[in-house]
Amino acid sequence: MNLPWKKNLYVLWCGVFCTSTAYSMVIPFLTLFINKDLGVESNVSFWSGLLFGVTFLASALIAPFWGSLADKYGRKPMLLRSGFSLCAVYLLMAVVQNPYELLVVRILSGLLAGYVPSAIALVGTNTPEKHVGYALGIMATAGASGSIVGPLLGGVLSKFIGYRECFLVAAFVVLMSAIIAWIGAKEENFDRNRTRSHVMDDLKEASANRPLMRQLGVVLIVTASVMVLEPLLTLYVLELGSSHDNASLSSGVIFSAVGVATVVAAPIWGKIGQKIGYERTLMIGLLGGGLGNVLQLLFHNLVGFGILRFVYGLFFAAVYPGLNALIVKATTPEFRGRAFSLNQSSSQLGNMVGPIAGGTLGAYIPIPIVFLLNGVLLTATAGTLKWKQLKVRRAKDQAADV
Repeated sequence: MNLPWKKNLYVLWCGVFCTSTAYSMVIPFLTLFINKDLGVESNVSFWSGLLFGVTFLASALIAPFWGSLADKYGRKPMLLRSGFSLCAVYLLMAVVQNPYELLVVRILSGLLAGYVPSAIALVGTNTPEKHVGYALGIMATAGASGSIVGPLLGGVLSKFIGYRECFLVAAFVVLMSAIIAWIGAKEENFDRNRTRSHVMDDLKEASANRPLMRQLGVVLIVTASVMVLEPLLTLYVLELGSSHDNASLSSGVIFSAVGVATVVAAPIWGKIGQKIGYERTLMIGLLGGGLGNVLQLLFHNLVGFGILRFVYGLFFAAVYPGLNALIVKATTPEFRGRAFSLNQSSSQLGNMVGPIAGGTLGAYIPIPIVFLLNGVLLTATAGTLKWKQLKVRRAKDQAADV
Protein backbone atom coordinates (compact mmCIF):
# COMPACT_ATOMS: atom_id res chain seq x y z
CA MET A 1 0.00 0.00 0.00
CA ASN A 2 1.37 3.36 -1.03
CA LEU A 3 -0.63 5.59 1.28
CA PRO A 4 0.14 9.37 1.49
CA TRP A 5 1.03 9.17 5.20
CA LYS A 6 3.72 6.62 4.46
CA LYS A 7 5.23 8.83 1.76
CA ASN A 8 5.22 11.77 4.18
CA LEU A 9 6.89 9.60 6.80
CA TYR A 10 9.72 8.50 4.51
CA VAL A 11 10.21 11.95 2.98
CA LEU A 12 10.25 13.82 6.30
CA TRP A 13 12.45 11.16 7.90
CA CYS A 14 15.05 12.05 5.27
CA GLY A 15 14.48 15.77 5.88
CA VAL A 16 14.90 15.51 9.66
CA PHE A 17 17.94 13.29 9.15
CA CYS A 18 19.57 15.94 6.93
CA THR A 19 18.72 18.76 9.34
CA SER A 20 20.07 16.84 12.34
CA THR A 21 23.20 15.85 10.42
CA ALA A 22 23.89 19.45 9.36
CA TYR A 23 23.47 20.70 12.94
CA SER A 24 25.52 18.00 14.65
CA MET A 25 28.35 18.03 12.11
CA VAL A 26 29.45 21.55 13.13
CA ILE A 27 29.22 20.96 16.89
CA PRO A 28 32.48 18.97 17.36
CA PHE A 29 34.75 21.73 16.08
CA LEU A 30 32.86 24.92 16.98
CA THR A 31 35.10 25.63 19.98
CA LEU A 32 38.20 25.01 17.85
CA PHE A 33 36.80 27.31 15.17
CA ILE A 34 36.36 30.07 17.75
CA ASN A 35 39.91 29.59 18.96
CA LYS A 36 41.84 29.04 15.72
CA ASP A 37 39.92 30.81 12.96
CA LEU A 38 38.37 33.67 14.93
CA GLY A 39 41.46 34.26 17.07
CA VAL A 40 39.82 33.99 20.50
CA GLU A 41 42.66 33.01 22.84
CA SER A 42 41.21 33.99 26.22
CA ASN A 43 37.78 33.12 27.64
CA VAL A 44 37.31 30.42 25.00
CA SER A 45 35.07 28.43 27.35
CA PHE A 46 32.92 31.50 27.99
CA TRP A 47 32.48 32.19 24.27
CA SER A 48 31.80 28.54 23.54
CA GLY A 49 29.12 28.32 26.23
CA LEU A 50 27.56 31.60 25.14
CA LEU A 51 27.43 30.61 21.46
CA PHE A 52 25.84 27.27 22.31
CA GLY A 53 23.36 28.59 24.86
CA VAL A 54 22.14 31.64 22.95
CA THR A 55 20.91 29.46 20.09
CA PHE A 56 18.82 27.31 22.41
CA LEU A 57 17.44 30.39 24.20
CA ALA A 58 16.47 32.16 20.96
CA SER A 59 14.81 29.00 19.65
CA ALA A 60 12.85 28.50 22.88
CA LEU A 61 11.55 32.08 22.82
CA ILE A 62 10.54 32.18 19.14
CA ALA A 63 9.04 28.68 18.83
CA PRO A 64 5.48 29.64 19.94
CA PHE A 65 5.40 32.31 17.22
CA TRP A 66 6.37 29.82 14.51
CA GLY A 67 3.81 27.38 15.90
CA SER A 68 1.09 30.00 15.53
CA LEU A 69 2.09 30.54 11.89
CA ALA A 70 2.20 26.79 11.31
CA ASP A 71 -1.40 26.35 12.42
CA LYS A 72 -2.49 29.29 10.26
CA TYR A 73 -0.50 28.71 7.06
CA GLY A 74 0.45 25.03 7.34
CA ARG A 75 3.39 22.96 8.57
CA LYS A 76 4.89 22.51 5.10
CA PRO A 77 5.53 26.26 4.65
CA MET A 78 7.31 26.22 8.01
CA LEU A 79 9.49 23.34 6.83
CA LEU A 80 10.48 25.33 3.74
CA ARG A 81 10.98 28.56 5.70
CA SER A 82 13.25 26.83 8.22
CA GLY A 83 15.19 24.74 5.69
CA PHE A 84 16.08 27.58 3.33
CA SER A 85 16.75 30.01 6.19
CA LEU A 86 19.13 27.63 7.97
CA CYS A 87 20.95 27.07 4.70
CA ALA A 88 21.62 30.83 4.62
CA VAL A 89 22.70 30.75 8.28
CA TYR A 90 25.35 28.10 7.62
CA LEU A 91 26.61 30.11 4.65
CA LEU A 92 26.97 33.13 6.96
CA MET A 93 28.88 31.00 9.48
CA ALA A 94 31.41 30.24 6.76
CA VAL A 95 32.27 33.93 6.32
CA VAL A 96 32.18 35.39 9.87
CA GLN A 97 35.40 37.09 10.94
CA ASN A 98 35.03 37.54 14.71
CA PRO A 99 33.07 36.04 17.62
CA TYR A 100 30.59 38.92 17.70
CA GLU A 101 29.50 38.21 14.13
CA LEU A 102 29.26 34.50 14.96
CA LEU A 103 27.10 35.37 18.00
CA VAL A 104 24.63 37.22 15.74
CA VAL A 105 24.53 34.29 13.32
CA ARG A 106 24.00 31.79 16.15
CA ILE A 107 21.06 33.91 17.39
CA LEU A 108 19.64 33.83 13.85
CA SER A 109 20.10 30.06 13.84
CA GLY A 110 17.89 29.77 16.93
CA LEU A 111 15.31 32.26 15.66
CA LEU A 112 14.93 30.56 12.28
CA ALA A 113 14.93 26.94 13.48
CA GLY A 114 11.80 24.81 13.51
CA TYR A 115 12.17 22.15 10.83
CA VAL A 116 12.01 19.19 13.22
CA PRO A 117 8.88 20.18 15.23
CA SER A 118 7.10 21.14 11.98
CA ALA A 119 7.98 17.76 10.47
CA ILE A 120 6.76 15.89 13.56
CA ALA A 121 3.55 17.95 13.65
CA LEU A 122 2.89 17.27 9.96
CA VAL A 123 3.44 13.54 10.41
CA GLY A 124 1.35 13.46 13.59
CA THR A 125 -1.53 15.35 11.98
CA ASN A 126 -1.56 13.57 8.60
CA THR A 127 -1.18 9.99 9.85
CA PRO A 128 -4.16 7.73 10.69
CA GLU A 129 -4.64 7.52 14.45
CA LYS A 130 -3.85 3.80 14.61
CA HIS A 131 -0.45 4.38 12.98
CA VAL A 132 0.61 7.55 14.87
CA GLY A 133 2.75 5.74 17.46
CA TYR A 134 4.62 3.76 14.82
CA ALA A 135 5.16 6.87 12.65
CA LEU A 136 6.47 8.98 15.54
CA GLY A 137 8.72 6.12 16.62
CA ILE A 138 10.22 6.08 13.12
CA MET A 139 10.63 9.88 13.19
CA ALA A 140 12.54 9.63 16.47
CA THR A 141 15.18 7.56 14.68
CA ALA A 142 15.80 10.32 12.12
CA GLY A 143 17.26 12.79 14.62
CA ALA A 144 19.19 10.02 16.36
CA SER A 145 20.66 8.82 13.06
CA GLY A 146 21.69 12.36 12.13
CA SER A 147 23.32 12.85 15.53
CA ILE A 148 25.41 9.73 14.88
CA VAL A 149 26.45 10.56 11.32
CA GLY A 150 26.86 14.31 11.81
CA PRO A 151 29.73 14.41 14.33
CA LEU A 152 31.64 11.74 12.39
CA LEU A 153 31.17 13.58 9.10
CA GLY A 154 32.00 16.95 10.66
CA GLY A 155 35.11 15.60 12.36
CA VAL A 156 36.47 14.10 9.13
CA LEU A 157 35.62 17.10 6.94
CA SER A 158 36.95 19.69 9.38
CA LYS A 159 40.24 17.82 9.53
CA PHE A 160 40.73 17.42 5.78
CA ILE A 161 39.02 20.44 4.17
CA GLY A 162 38.78 23.01 6.98
CA TYR A 163 36.21 24.51 9.32
CA ARG A 164 34.71 27.10 6.97
CA GLU A 165 34.35 24.58 4.17
CA CYS A 166 32.54 22.29 6.60
CA PHE A 167 29.95 25.03 7.17
CA LEU A 168 29.42 25.13 3.40
CA VAL A 169 28.81 21.36 3.37
CA ALA A 170 26.34 21.78 6.26
CA ALA A 171 24.53 24.48 4.23
CA PHE A 172 24.20 22.06 1.31
CA VAL A 173 22.94 19.24 3.58
CA VAL A 174 20.25 21.40 5.20
CA LEU A 175 19.30 22.75 1.74
CA MET A 176 18.57 19.15 0.79
CA SER A 177 16.12 18.92 3.71
CA ALA A 178 14.20 21.92 2.35
CA ILE A 179 14.15 20.55 -1.20
CA ILE A 180 13.04 17.13 0.06
CA ALA A 181 10.08 18.70 1.91
CA TRP A 182 9.25 20.98 -1.04
CA ILE A 183 9.06 18.15 -3.55
CA GLY A 184 7.88 15.19 -1.47
CA ALA A 185 5.84 16.30 1.57
CA LYS A 186 2.08 16.61 1.21
CA GLU A 187 -0.19 18.22 3.79
CA GLU A 188 -3.85 17.23 3.45
CA ASN A 189 -5.38 17.50 6.93
CA PHE A 190 -5.28 21.29 7.13
CA ASP A 191 -7.76 24.18 6.97
CA ARG A 192 -6.12 27.26 5.44
CA ASN A 193 -9.12 29.50 6.17
CA ARG A 194 -8.78 29.47 9.94
CA THR A 195 -7.92 32.67 11.78
CA ARG A 196 -4.36 32.99 13.03
CA SER A 197 -4.09 32.97 16.81
CA HIS A 198 -2.00 35.22 19.04
CA VAL A 199 0.94 33.82 20.95
CA MET A 200 -0.36 34.92 24.36
CA ASP A 201 -3.72 33.29 23.64
CA ASP A 202 -1.87 30.11 22.62
CA LEU A 203 0.06 30.11 25.89
CA LYS A 204 -3.16 30.55 27.86
CA GLU A 205 -4.82 27.70 25.94
CA ALA A 206 -1.80 25.47 26.49
CA SER A 207 -1.65 26.29 30.22
CA ALA A 208 -5.30 25.27 30.56
CA ASN A 209 -4.50 21.89 28.99
CA ARG A 210 -3.10 19.96 31.97
CA PRO A 211 -2.08 16.79 30.08
CA LEU A 212 -0.17 18.90 27.54
CA MET A 213 1.58 20.89 30.27
CA ARG A 214 2.62 17.64 31.97
CA GLN A 215 4.15 16.37 28.75
CA LEU A 216 5.99 19.66 28.17
CA GLY A 217 7.38 19.51 31.71
CA VAL A 218 8.62 15.97 31.12
CA VAL A 219 10.21 17.04 27.81
CA LEU A 220 12.20 19.73 29.63
CA ILE A 221 13.30 17.28 32.35
CA VAL A 222 14.36 14.44 30.05
CA THR A 223 16.19 16.76 27.64
CA ALA A 224 18.08 18.35 30.51
CA SER A 225 18.77 14.84 31.80
CA VAL A 226 20.44 13.89 28.52
CA MET A 227 22.35 17.15 28.17
CA VAL A 228 23.55 17.28 31.79
CA LEU A 229 26.16 14.68 30.81
CA GLU A 230 27.39 16.65 27.78
CA PRO A 231 30.23 18.50 29.55
CA LEU A 232 31.09 15.51 31.78
CA LEU A 233 31.26 12.45 29.58
CA THR A 234 34.72 13.04 28.13
CA LEU A 235 36.07 13.80 31.61
CA TYR A 236 34.51 10.60 32.95
CA VAL A 237 36.01 8.61 30.09
CA LEU A 238 39.41 9.90 31.20
CA GLU A 239 38.64 8.80 34.77
CA LEU A 240 37.85 5.31 33.47
CA GLY A 241 41.34 5.00 32.03
CA SER A 242 41.24 6.38 28.51
CA SER A 243 44.31 8.29 27.32
CA HIS A 244 43.99 11.96 26.40
CA ASP A 245 44.68 11.06 22.76
CA ASN A 246 41.78 8.62 22.65
CA ALA A 247 39.33 10.38 24.99
CA SER A 248 37.52 12.23 22.23
CA LEU A 249 37.08 9.06 20.16
CA SER A 250 36.03 6.97 23.18
CA SER A 251 33.45 9.51 24.36
CA GLY A 252 32.16 9.85 20.79
CA VAL A 253 31.66 6.09 20.54
CA ILE A 254 29.89 6.01 23.91
CA PHE A 255 27.63 8.91 22.92
CA SER A 256 26.89 7.17 19.62
CA ALA A 257 25.93 3.99 21.48
CA VAL A 258 22.81 5.74 22.79
CA GLY A 259 21.98 7.02 19.30
CA VAL A 260 22.38 3.55 17.76
CA ALA A 261 20.15 2.08 20.48
CA THR A 262 17.52 4.74 19.72
CA VAL A 263 17.57 3.89 16.01
CA VAL A 264 17.08 0.21 16.86
CA ALA A 265 14.46 0.54 19.58
CA ALA A 266 12.33 3.66 18.90
CA PRO A 267 10.15 2.14 16.12
CA ILE A 268 9.59 -0.94 18.29
CA TRP A 269 8.50 1.20 21.24
CA GLY A 270 6.16 3.12 18.90
CA LYS A 271 4.39 -0.14 17.99
CA ILE A 272 4.34 -1.31 21.61
CA GLY A 273 2.81 2.03 22.63
CA GLN A 274 -0.08 1.45 20.22
CA LYS A 275 -0.82 -1.86 21.98
CA ILE A 276 -0.27 -1.10 25.68
CA GLY A 277 -0.65 2.68 25.76
CA TYR A 278 1.88 5.50 25.43
CA GLU A 279 1.67 6.32 29.14
CA ARG A 280 3.06 2.88 29.92
CA THR A 281 5.87 3.03 27.36
CA LEU A 282 6.82 6.48 28.64
CA MET A 283 6.91 5.07 32.17
CA ILE A 284 9.10 2.16 31.05
CA GLY A 285 11.47 4.57 29.29
CA LEU A 286 11.79 6.86 32.31
CA LEU A 287 12.32 3.99 34.76
CA GLY A 288 14.79 2.27 32.42
CA GLY A 289 16.67 5.54 31.94
CA GLY A 290 16.71 6.18 35.68
CA LEU A 291 17.95 2.70 36.51
CA GLY A 292 20.53 2.89 33.72
CA ASN A 293 21.97 6.08 35.20
CA VAL A 294 22.13 4.60 38.69
CA LEU A 295 23.81 1.39 37.49
CA GLN A 296 26.59 3.45 35.93
CA LEU A 297 27.96 3.74 39.47
CA LEU A 298 28.89 0.05 39.29
CA PHE A 299 30.87 0.08 36.03
CA HIS A 300 34.47 1.21 36.20
CA ASN A 301 35.83 0.27 32.78
CA LEU A 302 35.18 1.66 29.31
CA VAL A 303 33.73 -1.49 27.76
CA GLY A 304 31.22 -2.10 30.55
CA PHE A 305 30.29 1.59 30.63
CA GLY A 306 29.74 1.63 26.86
CA ILE A 307 27.57 -1.51 26.95
CA LEU A 308 25.47 -0.09 29.79
CA ARG A 309 24.97 3.16 27.88
CA PHE A 310 23.70 1.13 24.91
CA VAL A 311 21.24 -0.79 27.10
CA TYR A 312 20.17 2.49 28.71
CA GLY A 313 19.50 3.81 25.19
CA LEU A 314 17.31 0.82 24.34
CA PHE A 315 14.94 1.73 27.19
CA PHE A 316 15.27 5.52 26.97
CA ALA A 317 14.30 5.27 23.28
CA ALA A 318 10.71 4.79 24.50
CA VAL A 319 10.57 8.29 25.97
CA TYR A 320 10.40 10.67 23.00
CA PRO A 321 8.00 8.64 20.78
CA GLY A 322 5.76 8.26 23.84
CA LEU A 323 5.86 11.97 24.62
CA ASN A 324 5.18 12.97 21.01
CA ALA A 325 2.26 10.55 20.77
CA LEU A 326 0.81 11.85 24.05
CA ILE A 327 1.08 15.43 22.76
CA VAL A 328 -0.87 14.36 19.67
CA LYS A 329 -3.42 12.66 21.93
CA ALA A 330 -3.76 15.69 24.23
CA THR A 331 -4.33 18.29 21.48
CA THR A 332 -6.70 18.99 18.62
CA PRO A 333 -5.35 19.03 15.04
CA GLU A 334 -5.95 22.79 14.94
CA PHE A 335 -3.60 23.37 17.89
CA ARG A 336 -1.03 20.70 17.07
CA GLY A 337 1.52 22.91 15.29
CA ARG A 338 1.58 25.25 18.27
CA ALA A 339 1.79 22.30 20.67
CA PHE A 340 4.88 20.92 18.97
CA SER A 341 6.44 24.38 18.87
CA LEU A 342 5.91 24.62 22.63
CA ASN A 343 7.44 21.16 22.79
CA GLN A 344 10.47 22.59 20.98
CA SER A 345 10.62 25.46 23.50
CA SER A 346 10.70 22.98 26.37
CA SER A 347 13.34 20.89 24.63
CA GLN A 348 15.55 23.89 23.90
CA LEU A 349 15.30 25.09 27.49
CA GLY A 350 16.40 21.62 28.55
CA ASN A 351 19.28 21.82 26.07
CA MET A 352 20.35 25.08 27.69
CA VAL A 353 19.83 24.14 31.35
CA GLY A 354 21.31 20.64 31.14
CA PRO A 355 24.95 21.48 30.27
CA ILE A 356 24.99 24.38 32.73
CA ALA A 357 23.73 22.12 35.52
CA GLY A 358 26.14 19.32 34.54
CA GLY A 359 29.14 21.61 34.45
CA THR A 360 28.22 23.19 37.79
CA LEU A 361 27.59 19.86 39.51
CA GLY A 362 30.76 18.34 38.06
CA ALA A 363 32.81 21.12 39.58
CA TYR A 364 31.65 20.31 43.13
CA ILE A 365 30.75 16.62 43.31
CA PRO A 366 32.19 13.43 41.78
CA ILE A 367 30.83 12.64 38.31
CA PRO A 368 29.33 9.25 39.38
CA ILE A 369 27.16 11.16 41.86
CA VAL A 370 25.85 13.24 38.94
CA PHE A 371 24.78 9.99 37.28
CA LEU A 372 23.05 8.99 40.51
CA LEU A 373 21.20 12.31 40.79
CA ASN A 374 20.22 12.05 37.14
CA GLY A 375 18.79 8.59 37.74
CA VAL A 376 16.87 9.75 40.80
CA LEU A 377 15.43 12.66 38.77
CA LEU A 378 14.13 10.37 36.01
CA THR A 379 12.73 7.86 38.51
CA ALA A 380 11.03 10.64 40.49
CA THR A 381 9.53 11.97 37.26
CA ALA A 382 8.10 8.52 36.49
CA GLY A 383 6.72 8.28 40.03
CA THR A 384 5.10 11.72 39.81
CA LEU A 385 3.44 10.86 36.49
CA LYS A 386 2.12 7.59 37.92
CA TRP A 387 0.72 9.43 40.94
CA LYS A 388 -0.97 11.96 38.63
CA GLN A 389 -2.49 9.14 36.56
CA LEU A 390 -3.87 7.43 39.65
CA LYS A 391 -5.25 10.73 40.91
CA VAL A 392 -7.05 11.40 37.60
CA ARG A 393 -8.38 7.84 37.54
CA ARG A 394 -9.76 8.14 41.08
CA ALA A 395 -11.44 11.43 40.20
CA LYS A 396 -13.11 9.83 37.17
CA ASP A 397 -14.28 6.86 39.26
CA GLN A 398 -15.74 9.18 41.90
CA ALA A 399 -17.52 11.22 39.22
CA ALA A 400 -18.95 8.04 37.71
CA ASP A 401 -20.31 6.98 41.12
CA VAL A 402 -22.13 10.26 41.69
